Amino acid sequence: MSKLRFDDRVVVVTGAGAGLGREYALLFGSRGAKVVVNDLGGNMKGEGNSQQAADVVVDEIKALGGQAVADYNSVTDGEKIIQTAMEKFGRVDILVNNAGILRDKSFPRISEQDWNLIHDVHLKGSFKTTQAAWPIFKKQNYGRIIMTSSNSGVYGNFGQANYSSAKLAVVGLANTLAIEGAKYNIHCNVIVPTAASRMTKGILPDLLFDELKPKLIAPVVVYLCHENTEDNGSVIASAAGWAGKVEPHASKGAVLRASLHDDVTVENVRDSWSKVTDMSNAEANKTIGAASARLMGVLEDLQNKDQGGSVSSGVYTSDFNFGFKDLILYALGVGASISDPSDLKFLYENHEEFSLLPSYFIQPGLMLTMSSSITKSAITHKEFDLTNILHGEQYLEVYDFPLEGNLRTEGKVIDVMDKGSGAVVVTSCDTFDSRGNLVARNQSATFIVGCGGFGGKKTPGKDVVPVLPTPTTPPETSVSLKTSVDQAAIFRLSGDPNPLHIDPNFSIVAGHKTPILHGLCTLGFSLRAVLKTYANNDSTLFKAIKVRFVKPVIPGQTLKVDMWSNGNRILFKTSVVETGQDVLTGAYVDLKSTVKPVAQNKSSSNTMGLQSDAIFGAIKDRVNDEPAKAKSVNGVFAYKITENGKVVKEWTLDLKNAKVYEGAPEGGAKADTTLTVGDADFVDIAMGKINPQVAFMKGKLKITGNIMLTQKLVPFLKTDAKL
Repeated sequence: MSKLRFDDRVVVVTGAGAGLGREYALLFGSRGAKVVVNDLGGNMKGEGNSQQAADVVVDEIKALGGQAVADYNSVTDGEKIIQTAMEKFGRVDILVNNAGILRDKSFPRISEQDWNLIHDVHLKGSFKTTQAAWPIFKKQNYGRIIMTSSNSGVYGNFGQANYSSAKLAVVGLANTLAIEGAKYNIHCNVIVPTAASRMTKGILPDLLFDELKPKLIAPVVVYLCHENTEDNGSVIASAAGWAGKVEPHASKGAVLRASLHDDVTVENVRDSWSKVTDMSNAEANKTIGAASARLMGVLEDLQNKDQGGSVSSGVYTSDFNFGFKDLILYALGVGASISDPSDLKFLYENHEEFSLLPSYFIQPGLMLTMSSSITKSAITHKEFDLTNILHGEQYLEVYDFPLEGNLRTEGKVIDVMDKGSGAVVVTSCDTFDSRGNLVARNQSATFIVGCGGFGGKKTPGKDVVPVLPTPTTPPETSVSLKTSVDQAAIFRLSGDPNPLHIDPNFSIVAGHKTPILHGLCTLGFSLRAVLKTYANNDSTLFKAIKVRFVKPVIPGQTLKVDMWSNGNRILFKTSVVETGQDVLTGAYVDLKSTVKPVAQNKSSSNTMGLQSDAIFGAIKDRVNDEPAKAKSVNGVFAYKITENGKVVKEWTLDLKNAKVYEGAPEGGAKADTTLTVGDADFVDIAMGKINPQVAFMKGKLKITGNIMLTQKLVPFLKTDAKL
């Protein structure tokens, strides 16, 4: 098992002359870090100063083969401590705010000086030192911060009102820094140590004091600071070889009024107090958004009651939480694969263009209909179960594309139809984010076998989004996609656990010889085909989709998606290749815009009028406009443009000198990287029609020389409007 190392990292540890700080410094030093050992050298009350404490630890680190420097500044002069790191080592990567003092007195006897000194060291010191390091962390897109709280701060302790208030304050500071720093790869976590030190000598019993060794806590802090540790905003308690996460929890609580029109009385509070304080079903409040979402739920329930009650008025609500793992699992469930490089952005959370497949937002509405009695509320004349239910039609419109969050969905029945052999129930679900913004709107038509014949209407109302006729002309394009025999087993993990799709016995009862694929999985496959063909796999171009499910698919079968474009509306039909049966009909996808193919001049074979000339002209303008940015690439790139396999023109991007010109490198300059590509293929790459990696793998783009240098070139060439 490889050891976690900190080679080339620079660590600042405050209060590192003894106790926990010394152990942190020694352990960091032993793992390859360069350590700034800060200690003012005062006593536990913050009185006096001495260089000896820091010097001793520096000598210990050096004796073990490490690198360290002493700093004797007060943490209230945090910028001086960070300056020491920059002057000695040229950078700073990790900051452990450990310095502390004690001035314990019962609350009435605490002087203003006692209060201020404690807050200066623990809270202001952490603020000043972190604020000095922040711009460095931000510029280098990396930083790890540790704040030090205590059990007194979390739980309170007699005689430590000044100390405990400061120690809880740093938790709030850390929570905010974790939020503000996340996009810059700056992580901030809190350690709540219980360790024997000069500050706790005489306070703790000897038995406990002897066992609370600081060196048992140091590995926890060092692990939290490693570049591979993903925790951000965590509060970790540790003592005597144990560690555990600390989180605030809130009870389910109680609603203290009957509706939004009523006031709360003292008697209401008294009568509900046992529920207010009941922690048996408490939940962690990890963010302000989560707490706000809970409150919004209470207010929406009251609003529903004002409108006649959430059930009697037909309004149902449910919560839906998701993150990058859910999006990746869904993408795998509808066939996205790393075998196609353009799918990687749906499967890798750290991809620079990490995206979701829009059909994922069917899930919140699906979860509401599956977890509530919304469908059963519309059919009261007959009992039915999962074996009677078939998905008839689905409509989805997406307004926003968040990659994580807490969503709330409101659903209601908007139509019920009598089809004789069964009933059709149409539900509409609106999904909102924690701020109340509309994310997606779903409309689902469910066919319930055996529940017709109740004398209801036959045709849908005006609020039901209709399907459209499938064109009878030959398709403009077709795409075939093979499903896996495990496709249903994977897709069901995204939230539809109906045993019809996994249990052979259940599927037989439902009238199928073998478990069938979810219709929504087939929809997801089909949408992928449309997005790839007409939107260059850009999910943000998606607006809406509507399909009718007509026949089941067996996992392992091949889907064929026929497509016709009509402006920004792409009509499509999906069938099974092995049987020829249509499975999705009346279907279409609305896009905000489509990616048009580039017109190609196949007759041109001379060196004039190549399509790529316009692209290089645009690159030349970009280099002239931003010469400093061009020079930062620091490379010479020779392009050989071909037609019919022959080189017909050459271009040079001399980004060392911010020059772009036609021809081979001039003045004896040597290209760092040579790229050979067809005229039309180069235009396709520039327009985003084909991914450069795909072109390379297919042999359409050949690169020799310093291939890695092209990674610096690509971001420079990228613009909001494709070249």
